Amino acid sequence: MKKIVVNFLLLSTLFINIGCEKDYLETIPSEEVSEEIIFKDTEGVTYAINGLARLMMTDMGRSFNGEGSIKLLYGELTGSNYRKDESSTVAISNNEYIENVTHENNSYPWHYYYMIISNANEIIAQVDGVHGFASVKKYLKAQALSYRAYAYTMLVQIYGNRWQDSNNGQAKSVVLRLSPKDPRAMPLAPLKQVYDQIYSDLGQAIVLFTESNYKRNTNYLIDASVAHAIFARAALNRQDYQSALNHAILAREDYPLMSMKAYKEGFDNITSEWIWSSFGSDENYLFDNSYGAMIGYNSISTSVIASPSRISKELYESIPTTDIRKELFLDPTGYDPSTYNITTGAIQKNSLLDITVRERFPNIDKKATTAAYMQFKIKVTSQPGVMHVNHFRSSEMCLIQAEALHFLGRDNEASSTLVELTKNTQRDSNYVCTKTGVALLNEIIKYRAIELWGEGFDWFDYKRLNLTIDRKSSAHGGNASDLVTKKITPDMNNKWTYRIPKIETDYNSEI
Repeated sequence: MKKIVVNFLLLSTLFINIGCEKDYLETIPSEEVSEEIIFKDTEGVTYAINGLARLMMTDMGRSFNGEGSIKLLYGELTGSNYRKDESSTVAISNNEYIENVTHENNSYPWHYYYMIISNANEIIAQVDGVHGFASVKKYLKAQALSYRAYAYTMLVQIYGNRWQDSNNGQAKSVVLRLSPKDPRAMPLAPLKQVYDQIYSDLGQAIVLFTESNYKRNTNYLIDASVAHAIFARAALNRQDYQSALNHAILAREDYPLMSMKAYKEGFDNITSEWIWSSFGSDENYLFDNSYGAMIGYNSISTSVIASPSRISKELYESIPTTDIRKELFLDPTGYDPSTYNITTGAIQKNSLLDITVRERFPNIDKKATTAAYMQFKIKVTSQPGVMHVNHFRSSEMCLIQAEALHFLGRDNEASSTLVELTKNTQRDSNYVCTKTGVALLNEIIKYRAIELWGEGFDWFDYKRLNLTIDRKSSAHGGNASDLVTKKITPDMNNKWTYRIPKIETDYNSEI
């Protein structure tokens, strides 16, 4: 018999088992509530929707915890512009798990996103029949459709080919599970079919949000603006630039770009431009493996104490001196080079550079290592890793606009969009952009890297744009450890397409 598993602590974590047998989609329940109770009325379904939100910030063991793990382990450590000198992350950084189908780093995104999908499928299948107002059922269904679309958008970025490598979407990608009644064994769906479903889910969600006149009261729930944002990101990956442009504009309509004052306050709480985020609380700090505990410069986690997160020297040096975002990273220029390690960045305790940085940022823990090029963009609210975690903000939508406009042959408008983001917000009051063609595209790529650093985009952008990751050692003008100093070209590692995990092929005889 199927059961819904609900943890009524905090935001009511929901896990819906898809069958009687123990399989890779199931989790250990802390409290079980029958399906009949959950799907009795809209109040029960609201708990289920809150459970989906909570799932994105849940400790899953083995260093994995929802969306934060995706951002760091799959978006940043594997990319070109993030530095963290920990021996335990070398294989991750070198993309060694893409083809290792038995390793948990290969299977985690599959496991995590199909948990979201299986939960969303139950809600979509049953919400129309529960007791409650029709308008409430509509906005609950719209949220579930958006969660499913988001999960598939992320899955195809990891386990699917780049669009340009997919034979116009005919290449096989992931399993398209859309119903709790789907058989255990299902084939891989063509990439185009998955994107068509993402578009369909989001289109239906937007209609339902509009019909219900839904107004959310908290940023961790989904509304029409979030559906538009997911649509914009999915369309950009699909190289459907007109759709990307249209939905990016709609997504950021009510989310003005934040001021530099807000930008410099730590990215640990909601600002005017956050479209969708996950809730963080002292009761749910996810121990030392959370996003905040891995990256927050003021965290007391063992990871940050030993090795603070740093920007690549190459990207840092590309930031104009007039750009205030440059102040969010530690520039060692002018200090005694013998007082810091040119590769790891580690600064000698009580050196002038160490003293100076601690005076500027007194919330750095006394035991923590300071390091050249360490970041001060992202901090935690409470220890060791409590913070709200952003998923979409209007700056990303602005950058999607610029890229889409460029590929649509509207370079003047694309340049104006970069000026809006960079100059008009006073990130760089001197910024001008008159570039066109390839030079403009490179400018957009550079400013995506600067604006979105540390937020989980780096590897995904390099894959989407068919770029080579090139980490340089200190001997060649960079600051990467010798263990991760390498070039990763777009054709390596199965063209950066994760192999289908063994936990799926063992479970699914159609693959």
